[in-house]
Amino acid sequence: MAGHKYDLEPRNVPKVDTDYRTIATKIPVPESLRVFEKLAKYEPMSMQGQPPVIWDRAEGFQVHDSWGNCWLDWSSCVLVANAGHAPKQIRDALKAAIDKPLLSTYVFAHEARAELCQMLADTAPEGMDKVFLLSTGAEATENALKLARTYGVKQGGDRKRVIVSFSGAFHGRTLGAQMMGGMAALKEWIVDLPGGFVNVPFPDGFRCEDVSFDLFLSSLAEQGVAPEDVAGVITESYQGIGPNFLPDEYARKLGAWCKKNDVVLIMDEVQAGFGRTGEYFTWQHYDLTPDLICCGKGISSSLPISAVIGRNDIMDMYPPGSMTSTHSASPLPVIAAIESLKLMESENLVAKAAELGKTLGDALDRIQAKYPNRIGAAMHRGLVGGLLMIVPGTKDPDADTAMAINEKCFEKGLLMFAPVGLGGGCIKIAPPLITPIDALEEGIAVLEEACAEVLG
Repeated sequence: MAGHKYDLEPRNVPKVDTDYRTIATKIPVPESLRVFEKLAKYEPMSMQGQPPVIWDRAEGFQVHDSWGNCWLDWSSCVLVANAGHAPKQIRDALKAAIDKPLLSTYVFAHEARAELCQMLADTAPEGMDKVFLLSTGAEATENALKLARTYGVKQGGDRKRVIVSFSGAFHGRTLGAQMMGGMAALKEWIVDLPGGFVNVPFPDGFRCEDVSFDLFLSSLAEQGVAPEDVAGVITESYQGIGPNFLPDEYARKLGAWCKKNDVVLIMDEVQAGFGRTGEYFTWQHYDLTPDLICCGKGISSSLPISAVIGRNDIMDMYPPGSMTSTHSASPLPVIAAIESLKLMESENLVAKAAELGKTLGDALDRIQAKYPNRIGAAMHRGLVGGLLMIVPGTKDPDADTAMAINEKCFEKGLLMFAPVGLGGGCIKIAPPLITPIDALEEGIAVLEEACAEVLG
């Protein structure tokens, strides 16, 4: 489980001064090292691993430090800032809420909580009117697990308890979320994995070339799992390690199989939701209807909040007081979420992501075609994309090359998070949905320049 490590030795890099990027110092900034030293002393090592910039402020689609540098942001705080960093509407609403004052409520009611629940329910299919507000994406997936297994056992007895998930899946870092996950290295700490959790291959079309739904059925059969054993299937609407997207036909058949066998279909939209791929939710690209939708990150474009949106009969299985969370619907994150969802609508951000996605997708395909022996795949939909770096002649991820390109971009004023994926070989791209077309094109030019310098 080795992580990425950026060089903390300040070095001279070419100065940058454009409309959207400024690099005016050595990188990393020499004066910033005292902060990294303090963090290394007082934080666990696991919190290290992102490009070495000390954020001072973030506005719109740019991140600034306090030494005059400005990065074009392609991280969105890991798919959080869909409506941009610190929009004025969100800041103004938070200021008013603080001055009210109302900062915490446990599960006592407040008006904004009812408003947000209705807004989220209105985004879901008919019959999915119930919304459980939480704090993190892992809380959402854990609760979806609990609901799916409860429903399965209620319908089919103790036998109907299996939760099916996919290889390469990531559903959070808590125990249940990692039991559902699809990366063996992340489960080593569990040691004794309980029964009732199975993985099937994810049909990404690259590592797993078989994209037929027959593979799902045969994999279950090989593991001794019959349809009547399955309580729930959970999948990210796109896998965050890529992004890897479900083939549309596979997804359609998965939805039909779940419905036929009374299996709870959970779509994990924690990264994928709120306009990111040019639909409100990424599952809307597929011809299926989920039973539970897990949301997080982009709900508020800022403060921590998550949700499970679900089928009424499933969500109402637990009586009052038996499925709650201390900070469920905490007032400030709720206010931020309401304003962010309003911005999604008023700024037409779903359509904007779809339109900008054409530019981003064409560029990633072009870059991949230029270096086919070094870039195994270009994956994209809307304003999320990735380039999978591979060891020449193989499908093995090339983490060193991905890291080198990421660092080059960072030095040139383009900020992404550390390379992701199985082995850390994927350069992942996720700009805020408010990014102007010319800023997106400038970022693409920087990426192409970095690829040329590293790949030749």
